[in-house]
Amino acid sequence: MAMRCIKSLRVIVSTKEAVRIVDQRTFATSTSKAKKGGKGGAAADAQKETLSKEVKSTTVVGANILKDGADPKVLPDSEYPDWLWHLLDKHPPLSELRRKNIETLPFEDLKRFVKLDNRASIKENNSAKAKN
Repeated sequence: MAMRCIKSLRVIVSTKEAVRIVDQRTFATSTSKAKKGGKGGAAADAQKETLSKEVKSTTVVGANILKDGADPKVLPDSEYPDWLWHLLDKHPPLSELRRKNIETLPFEDLKRFVKLDNRASIKENNSAKAKN
């Protein structure tokens, strides 16, 4: 009886380990074998030099996080959405929005003004409550 229990426990433990091994997520690793303990140094510089200009201009180097995947290719600008090109545009601060006429503001600036004004009033109320 005890032998059967031990065998069944071994089977259960081995299947749990197999499931754990299969379920693990793997990430891409560097193909060059750099020395451990350093922060890159000469090995990182050598790897950067090995990439040709042609590869750098056609792929997004380092964007792959999966072990079996490949770096994505750079697409032409027409393949990307329009909103992507406006992400880094400068937005006017609250002080500048307050100086402008609210009725003439574009909708996006009006939304930003309401959001920033509400945030500023909440901060004022919180600081007033903290002083009491």
